[in-house]
Amino acid sequence: MVEMWQDLTQVPAEYGPAVVTIGNFDGVHRGHRRVLSALVARAKERGIRSIVVTFDPHPARLHRPEHAPELIMGLQDRIEALAAEGVDGVLVMEYTHELSLMTARGFVQDVLVDGLHASAVVIGHDTRFGAGNGGDVQTMRELGAELGFAVDVIDEFGTDDDGGLSRRCSSTWVRETLAAGDVAQAAVVLGRPHRMRGEVVHGAARGRELGFPTANLSPASTGFVPADGIYAGWLLEESGTRWPAAISVGSNPTFEGVERQVEAFVIGRPQERVEDFNLYGQRVVLEFVERLRGMVAYRGPEALVEQMCLDVAQSKEILGVTV
Repeated sequence: MVEMWQDLTQVPAEYGPAVVTIGNFDGVHRGHRRVLSALVARAKERGIRSIVVTFDPHPARLHRPEHAPELIMGLQDRIEALAAEGVDGVLVMEYTHELSLMTARGFVQDVLVDGLHASAVVIGHDTRFGAGNGGDVQTMRELGAELGFAVDVIDEFGTDDDGGLSRRCSSTWVRETLAAGDVAQAAVVLGRPHRMRGEVVHGAARGRELGFPTANLSPASTGFVPADGIYAGWLLEESGTRWPAAISVGSNPTFEGVERQVEAFVIGRPQERVEDFNLYGQRVVLEFVERLRGMVAYRGPEALVEQMCLDVAQSKEILGVTV
């Protein structure tokens, strides 16, 4: 079970020594996972703990909020993804103006050495840290030699590493694929399906009126919202129950005045127990597997229902379910 701290003062004084890495890790994609795999391996070799230092909010939200990227995943999903890689601890540092002014040396001394007792640091080849991103791999190596910790630099996935990727894994690439609606390609870069997480709220009930009741995610949900369209995917309840689903993203142009929303029609839901199958108020996860089509305006409800039936049938085929 991973331990999580939201402030350096919460880390037990006796927790170290440790092998440490630092980064935003938005998406925890396959490039990140190569660094994390090396982190965990180095820690096991030394018989000590592995710690990830990450930041919330994303630094860009402080430095250039108008250009800050939409996050691939929320903090809860980021912690869960890091834990899945086998790390022992995650320190989530609040990214404040004060933190942004720490020099590279100050950050390494105060956080990595004095705070986490790092005996080794594992970083990606393009890691930057400290005020103005003034610290880089060479800086870390110099500080390691001076302050007494080893430094391992990991080259993240290139084009020939795994799965025939056409470019180096990056959070930017994941965002590009999601913005284009290519959730299948995003899953290749991530190494797992893209997720959104949020509370199920009441909607306009148009789906219910058409015979396709949907679970509507709150606008406050976390996770990058893919391009408008219909997707095959999965809905995971808080209990862990996993349902196949046809997921709609968009404003549903067949009807006027509908705001952009994310909603999922659960396939195979127990229709004979509709009142028992109540997801309102639950925090659920949606996993996007494949895009079926773009968002289209139909001439009326009858044409829309006909298309929705086809969407459900195609989703079942893609997901390999027979319910």
